[in-house]
Amino acid sequence: EKSGIPATEVFFAAMKPQSDIKLHSDNTNFVLTSHLGLVIPSSGENKCRLSIGDETREWIDGEVMVFDTSIMHDACNESEEMRYILMFRVWHPDLAEDEREALQFIYDSLSVPELLDNDPVVRQAAEEHIKVMRNFPTLKSATGGFGGGGGKS
Repeated sequence: EKSGIPATEVFFAAMKPQSDIKLHSDNTNFVLTSHLGLVIPSSGENKCRLSIGDETREWIDGEVMVFDTSIMHDACNESEEMRYILMFRVWHPDLAEDEREALQFIYDSLSVPELLDNDPVVRQAAEEHIKVMRNFPTLKSATGGFGGGGGKS
């Protein structure tokens, strides 16, 4: 949230060579899915593709595509190498703030069921647990980046 990107989920995804993901829908239209091509074998040769509805696009190194996974979609990697992307899901821009908060509470409650406990002490502990889960660890290094090069903190 500090980045200004309303991400609900961010992760790396790999796809094996000569594989596919069958046609499906995630039945979730309150988030949009973004793919950033990181390592796309045969980039630009149409061997790694994603079809959404009646439109097909290929992943390209360094390019982003955004789509609605409630629409039927499938994917394939017809190359001989692994395909890697950074996938992130963001709240649909048409959602109101209170709708996002309600949906987030549902997801939080699935992860930490104690949020629904009748005991206020248990519920408070669960709320603190959620806060900890959302905090990105502070990195301490001489360079200010990852792999601080042995700098002292």
